[in-house]
Amino acid sequence: MASIKSLAKDTAVYGLSSIIGRFLNWLLVPLYTNMFAEEQYGVVTYVYAIVAVALLVLTYGMETGFFRFANHERYSDPMEVYSTSMTSLAVSSSLFFALVCIFISPVSEAMECGANHSFVLLMAATVAIDAFTALPFSYLRYRRRPMRFAALKLIGIALNIGFNIFFILICPWLWEEAPGTIAWFYDPTFGIGYIFLANFISSAVMLLLLIPDFTGFRWRWNTALWREMLAYSFPLLILGVAGVMNQTLDKILLPWLVPDKADALAQVGIYGANYKIAVVMVMFIQAFRFAYEPFIFAQNKAAGADKNQAFCDAMKYFVIFAMVIFLGVMFYLDILRHFIAPAYFSGLKVVPIVMLAEFFFGVFFNLSLWYKLTDRTIWGTWFSLIGLAITLVMNLLFVPRFGYIACAWAAFTCYGAMMLLSYFIGRRKHPIDYDVKSILIYFFTAIALYGLATAATTASQWINMPLRTLLLVIFVAFAFKREHLSLRGLIPLPKNHRA
Repeated sequence: MASIKSLAKDTAVYGLSSIIGRFLNWLLVPLYTNMFAEEQYGVVTYVYAIVAVALLVLTYGMETGFFRFANHERYSDPMEVYSTSMTSLAVSSSLFFALVCIFISPVSEAMECGANHSFVLLMAATVAIDAFTALPFSYLRYRRRPMRFAALKLIGIALNIGFNIFFILICPWLWEEAPGTIAWFYDPTFGIGYIFLANFISSAVMLLLLIPDFTGFRWRWNTALWREMLAYSFPLLILGVAGVMNQTLDKILLPWLVPDKADALAQVGIYGANYKIAVVMVMFIQAFRFAYEPFIFAQNKAAGADKNQAFCDAMKYFVIFAMVIFLGVMFYLDILRHFIAPAYFSGLKVVPIVMLAEFFFGVFFNLSLWYKLTDRTIWGTWFSLIGLAITLVMNLLFVPRFGYIACAWAAFTCYGAMMLLSYFIGRRKHPIDYDVKSILIYFFTAIALYGLATAATTASQWINMPLRTLLLVIFVAFAFKREHLSLRGLIPLPKNHRA
């Protein structure tokens, strides 16, 4: 029990730092969309979509491989595993950066950066550093040092945000008021390059702060161990790439599939900015994931039918809270849309589609417990690859005709198919009696209320907002009544306040 409590505490620290980081970076979107045109933000969206894939490839599953072999019975010295892994990542990251430098012109063209070679070099250096430092962060988790892990992550995020604000807001103001103070380093024509520069500086500082975690021991290289780690990690790399590509492939393909090349990057920017609004659902799912994985493995040790009931309840309450978030965002979208600049409002139509897509992914994650608990994780790979195939085919077929709205529907179909496949195959492999009736009731009730609010929309927000608030309250009250819930039961009171 003590170990489970410790795991839960560590999970909360890791999860909180990750969620806070995602939220703070999310807050940069209004800055970007108000300061840069759609096609410029399209370049940023496109570059970061490629970066997400590149970073995963450059770590090639070594983080998980380190955990596995640091605890392997045949390798008694975890520092040998750590130094071998670090050497491998150092060499591959350096080689990656060298290759980008050698082929900088074609790489810049492929990444829609044209003659802005410095953009690509900055991001290549950032990816190389981040790939190398991924393992020291894993080492901190191995040593059970969540506070240092979280502190370093938050420092990196704070630096990134601080330099973004400095370069994009403060420097232009100083350029107008006192150009002599910054003329020695600031170039107003560098534009979105300062986004990449801010990211590079924060990563470089992080590398310096992590020096104590890759020094102070004797570095060793074990070729046999390295080969074993690669063999172990390769399937994880395939799974990871498929998962990330499901999230980023649409943004990578979009500029190549839109017939009007002059408008292509603007569409990427509009789609990427509106996709960020749906990140509210993503953050909820991520918070749930950090709590749910230790929960299911701990609960699986329980005897009897109680553990299955716990899984069923977790799924049902996930759906309820996710639908509250969906309705909350959609009902107040007229307010939340000001999160992005008015020039991007044309893409608001993707928000409900993307939110439901992310909801399907959340349900899929809930369902994934059957293959995690039965050590059949290969099924997760198959589901991800099938989803990737759906994403690819739908983008190729429909984006040239319908533009970025097809990207949203591809994500919806991809995650919906993964969810249904996991449910029906899981029914055969590891049956869990989810309360499907209640889940469908809550889902379709939320969709019906959203439809009603859309149909009843008027020109006056003084009518729309109260009506939508009432509909949201009705959904919450319906769920509370149906599940026999109360605020007193959900929010523990201090003992001296209890009857």
